[in-house]
Amino acid sequence: MTTWQQLRDVRLSEYEDAADGWGKISGRANAAKDRVDNEMLGTLRETQKGETATGATADLSRLSRNYQYIHTECGLIRTALNGLAAELAAPQKKLKQALEDAENRRFTVRPDGSVEYPVSAVVPLAPGRGTATPGAPVPLLPGRAEGGADPNKADAEDIAERIAGAVGEAAEIDGRYAGVLRALKTTGGLDVTDAMLADAAQDTRALREAAGKYADASAIPQGKSAADNASWWNGLTQEQRDEYATLYPAEVGALDGIPSDVRDDANRMVLAETRAQAQLSLDGLGPEPPKMLKDPNGGPYAVSMLNPAWSTWDKTRTRLQAQIKGMDAIQKRFDAPPSSGLPPAFLLGFDTKGNGHAIIANGNPDTADHTAVYVPGTTSKLGGIGGDIDRMTELWKEANSQAPGKSVSTITWLGYNAPQSIVPEAMQKQWAYDGSPKLNSFMDGLEATQGGPAGSHTTVIGHSYGSTVVGDASNKGDLSADDIVVAGSPGMMAAEAGDLDVGKDHVWSEAAGDDLVPLGGKAAGLGGFKWGVQTWNGIPYNPGYIQTVPSDEAFGAHRMDVDTSGHSNYWKRDSLSLKNQAAVVVGHYADVKEDD
Repeated sequence: MTTWQQLRDVRLSEYEDAADGWGKISGRANAAKDRVDNEMLGTLRETQKGETATGATADLSRLSRNYQYIHTECGLIRTALNGLAAELAAPQKKLKQALEDAENRRFTVRPDGSVEYPVSAVVPLAPGRGTATPGAPVPLLPGRAEGGADPNKADAEDIAERIAGAVGEAAEIDGRYAGVLRALKTTGGLDVTDAMLADAAQDTRALREAAGKYADASAIPQGKSAADNASWWNGLTQEQRDEYATLYPAEVGALDGIPSDVRDDANRMVLAETRAQAQLSLDGLGPEPPKMLKDPNGGPYAVSMLNPAWSTWDKTRTRLQAQIKGMDAIQKRFDAPPSSGLPPAFLLGFDTKGNGHAIIANGNPDTADHTAVYVPGTTSKLGGIGGDIDRMTELWKEANSQAPGKSVSTITWLGYNAPQSIVPEAMQKQWAYDGSPKLNSFMDGLEATQGGPAGSHTTVIGHSYGSTVVGDASNKGDLSADDIVVAGSPGMMAAEAGDLDVGKDHVWSEAAGDDLVPLGGKAAGLGGFKWGVQTWNGIPYNPGYIQTVPSDEAFGAHRMDVDTSGHSNYWKRDSLSLKNQAAVVVGHYADVKEDD
């Protein structure tokens, strides 16, 4: 039970000093994890083979997992101690003010919190001293109500009430934090299991509830512009930033406009815990039920029916396996060996909502001289993110080779809900309408962290339906980009390149001869309409409004030469299709080979 003496004597600075110590441990663990991942694991996997190397790799992977766990749990302890100190400061101040008032009035505060006072001389035949206890109604005015005609009694009752209130407030705070701190412990041994990582996520949720008054979730911008997000973040102290990133990693990791290294650290925490929980859920799914059931009312030749229990089981299994596949593809990029020549990767967005979303950057875009943001198209989802990541690693290598001495960042942006079927979903515009504001927000955020429009030469690349999203983002206003490249575009909902806000000279299109998607886009009405003359085998006919897509000469974009076939090979290594894109990304426009 908390006493007023304990509240008076507690040194809150000791909690803050301890929090600083735990924070340093958390930071060092995070740095050690990065070193294991970036400097040790990749080199070992690449240079050593055999049973011994396999065992060493497993040990280092376990060490990395341990550091991730230490980083998270020690960060939670830091936040809990800081929150406890911050919240206790208010009741301690109230208590000390009440004690000071008692001393000034020459009242005596007893160990149980009651207050002894001298009876006022205005009260005839009264004893020399009286005692006020908490719980009595506080008088509206001195000398009135419970205090009767004695102002000393009224003031003593007020002081006793304030002492009890401060102690009660402190006890409530202590109770909230004590339970969380007791739970922040681990088992012996070196293994950090999926269950432990999932438990760390539960610890975060518990502390979030306990420390809600200290780090208020409502303060985190919701639905605000990237500039507003940046303003909020820049207005926080470093301690506040650490606390918000620890308590609300998913929310902080999703904020456009804050530094990429902050988003990466927060999202990697979410990734590790989500991966662990998905594996636990998959392992706990239980044995596969019978797929088919016999009709109980049928005879020996009765038709079997699909088992509803199997359908539910299979749907859950498929969803979890897809999530794990996508998360493992992201981790594979993190674990790229030194021979890949790739820069560090940054996880700028991640969640498993719906079909899942992820934003992965090769190199830090905040400091890049040239930045490319790739928007994938139809059927894109977390489970298939590996192919999109590979496309941007190929683009990074080519762009980096074309810009010696300059830094390049290429980003896979799966930040929207892509259509999952050609018919009917990819024939509809709503996916672009919903996705384009998200793309604009992300691009605005990049511009903010890069220091403004001149901070980096930026290119947005849209593939397939992704180009439709890019087109709508440009139509909605100021797309924070210098160039737009589209590949296999079914239409950008614009009549001509000049309608896009980067300007006609900065719109570039690639379309393989056997890529039928542009034709499908015309059928779906995803292009734009302009006055022109339709032709058949070069013969003009039917002047009037015609629909255009970026691969049409009438659209007016730079039509780049391609040497790849099909709808999905524009990023084939060493291809002219890839080289042309890279030349645009690094601003070497004269090196682009255009279609005659």
